[in-house]
Amino acid sequence: MTAAALTARTGRTARGGAAARLARGLLHRLLPLAVLVACWEAATRASDSAFFPPPSEIVKHMREMWLSGPPSHLYFSGEAGDSIAPSLGRMALALVLSVVAGVVLGIALGRSERVLAYLQPVMQFARVIPPPTLVPVFIVLFKIGTEMQVASIVFSAIWPVLLNTADGVRSVDPMQMATAEAFRFSAADRIRYVIIPAAMPKIFAGLRLALSLSLILMIFSELLPGTSDGLGFELSNAQSSSDLPTVWSVIVLLGILGYLFNTILLAVERRVLSWHRGARKADS
Repeated sequence: MTAAALTARTGRTARGGAAARLARGLLHRLLPLAVLVACWEAATRASDSAFFPPPSEIVKHMREMWLSGPPSHLYFSGEAGDSIAPSLGRMALALVLSVVAGVVLGIALGRSERVLAYLQPVMQFARVIPPPTLVPVFIVLFKIGTEMQVASIVFSAIWPVLLNTADGVRSVDPMQMATAEAFRFSAADRIRYVIIPAAMPKIFAGLRLALSLSLILMIFSELLPGTSDGLGFELSNAQSSSDLPTVWSVIVLLGILGYLFNTILLAVERRVLSWHRGARKADS
């Protein structure tokens, strides 16, 4: 067997092994979900309760509501544009604002131990305030609308990013900072090449918490009177009219969105922090 043939055979074997590992990983992840859905389907059909429709009916109702549009719109219906799109738009805007403000403020506070210690009680006090209690304040400041909804999400989502970023900045190896000073890095270069990479694992940890909080608060902000669109508005209307299939459809969709967003974020984190895992393996 020639070297080229041996190399090609080795490559096919490696690809086959990677595909098999991927298939086994997907099977292990999806098998518990499939078992749960099957048990849910059997239990709801056996009970025949109007309050708990089977998953098959929920999926059918979801398709009729949001995926019955033309192929030119990727099968999304007009109702999807009136409910899903506004909610995701508010959530995305609030999450971006939370991450940008949280990272910038976290770096600034993390670099000054005295200022961080001085402001720590205030930040911890503000962090534990339940967002629903501040709704009257946000209504007075921004009135009911997108501004108030985004502000309520940002107020809660910013704290995990800010505090984790500050903690990550404080945990930077002093040897790295001393090396940056020895090479006469500017303040901007130290932040860019030393502080941010070292704090990135903590930043992603805060981002995961902020993502889940944003999804929860997105729905809560849309349940308030005066809201005219979004998934929360649709959920509130369905509850008031006892439209249980729509209620369950929104609940299932929120679970799917949460799982999808978390999976995407974990994939980005693995890609961005691949160097970090490699360095830890090298150290061990």
